[in-house]
Amino acid sequence: MQTPDEALAIAAANGDREAFAALLNRHYDRVFGLSFRLTGSKAEAEDLTQDICLALPAKLGSYRQAARFTTWLYRVTVNAAHDRRRRMATHRKAADGWGDWEIARRAEIAEAEEAEDWLTATMARLTPELRDTVALTLGEELSQKDAAEVLGVSEGTVAWRMSEVKKRLREMARAEGML
Repeated sequence: MQTPDEALAIAAANGDREAFAALLNRHYDRVFGLSFRLTGSKAEAEDLTQDICLALPAKLGSYRQAARFTTWLYRVTVNAAHDRRRRMATHRKAADGWGDWEIARRAEIAEAEEAEDWLTATMARLTPELRDTVALTLGEELSQKDAAEVLGVSEGTVAWRMSEVKKRLREMARAEGML
């Protein structure tokens, strides 16, 4: 005579490994079949069934024989499928958020690179004296006094050159429709 599921469930809840193994042997295919119908995917069903089997020893403590063991096991399976769907939706939503952030970050980088490329190309069209002045004051972050010393000109000349650079850059940007 075969031991009823309910008796095996009580024994398994109390730590009887053989009872737990007998329950799994009897109902593994049933849990997998329902998991497959709930997920529609063999891989998802395998993962869900594995999760249920791992959680089952702890869950058996809540089995109260109010329903047949199989009814209770179906409920455990359905709840596990719902929980998995919610987790996956949350992960997808979080991933979408990161995806949007990453797209915005890459667009920002591309925009900065484009602006830098324009500035580099535009700077190449300046006279060597203006380029040298910009390279020292903006590129090397020297003060106008220090740049004047390096260039061998007065500080006022460096200030005039920087003013001239700004004026020419604005003119070039307007001519190219950027302003």
